Amino acid sequence: MLFNLAIIVILALLANWCCEKIKIPGLLGMILVGIIFGPYGIPSCNLISPLISEMSAELRTGALIIILIRAGLGLNRQTLNKVGIPALKMSCIPCLVEGGTVTLIAHYLLKLDWAASGMLGFIIAAVSPAVVVPQMLDIKAKGYGKEREVPTLILAGASIDDVFAITLFGVFLAAGIGETVNIATQFIMVPLGIITGILIGLLAGYLLVKFFAKFAMRDTKKMLIFLVVAISLHQLEYFKHFFPIAVLLSVMAMGFMLLELDSERAHNLAKKFNKLWVFAELLLFVLIGAQVNIKVAFDSGLWGIVIIAGGLCARSLGVWLALLGSKLTGNEKLFCVFSYIPKATVQAAIGAIPLSMGIEGGELILAIAVLSIIITAPLGASLIRSTHTRLLEHPE
Repeated sequence: MLFNLAIIVILALLANWCCEKIKIPGLLGMILVGIIFGPYGIPSCNLISPLISEMSAELRTGALIIILIRAGLGLNRQTLNKVGIPALKMSCIPCLVEGGTVTLIAHYLLKLDWAASGMLGFIIAAVSPAVVVPQMLDIKAKGYGKEREVPTLILAGASIDDVFAITLFGVFLAAGIGETVNIATQFIMVPLGIITGILIGLLAGYLLVKFFAKFAMRDTKKMLIFLVVAISLHQLEYFKHFFPIAVLLSVMAMGFMLLELDSERAHNLAKKFNKLWVFAELLLFVLIGAQVNIKVAFDSGLWGIVIIAGGLCARSLGVWLALLGSKLTGNEKLFCVFSYIPKATVQAAIGAIPLSMGIEGGELILAIAVLSIIITAPLGASLIRSTHTRLLEHPE
């Protein structure tokens, strides 16, 4: 396994370098490595050992946690005050508009029942923090969009977007397998989970500040302790059936609290996590690519492309609606539209659940979910990379 992992890292680094040379996002090269050398790629070239495949979900989760820690360590109160209301609207309106539109199209075009259509709608509706967050952090570090904090707005909105998508997917899944669902209760649980997640993260961050102040240690050890606490917070996800907790927001809130109470230590830890991200990024995008089954994606045919295109048009409209009344310029709003295109993480994680649960149309749902990754991840990442210098203002 270690030798295979070493080869994967070398190939991912090489693919990343090649993509950067031709001015496209390096993550696309890493995803391509996963597709080609993964279990669904060239049969004789599968470098993803069974053990790595079994650990894939855990490894991707770990990499995502590192992204969210980096995001949290870059958020301060003044910045959040600037983006508060628009970020809240960006977290739900685009998701609801896209999910509802795909649900309608799938029901009438593919003749799926309402439950299966809703599952597809809200699998497709989730934006990918794995693709969006790293690029926003990079753009933010370069100073683009600083005046109106556009990257931070997208960071905050994209992180909560998945909470709505996964919750509503769960509602339709429960309906599809015959469980009784109280829609009003489910909608109440969404804001409750967000608030609970933030409060738990803030408390964890506060306790870490006190711990670091009392015990002297190297920054590397602090980074490891911070990471262990963040992983422990993520385990609270297993209690979601008893009480809703937006665990991804907990991780971000922990970093935010550390930055608020001890900015010097937060900046030192951010540098450490930036170095750790170099390896985590390789694993994340290669393993996302390894989840993509090209043959399954083609099973959705032309209708799959039509549904994805319809969903993206609806999401774009949702982004514009969410930003009505904000201080963003037209170019900045267009950049937000492009930034909300990529899909990968959620689709790879839950796309196969309807099929595994025996839902009628589950094969088609999985095929369109996979196709959405193939189409939107490269498209969205390339648009973000190629347009941020033209659509966002720079202080200089």
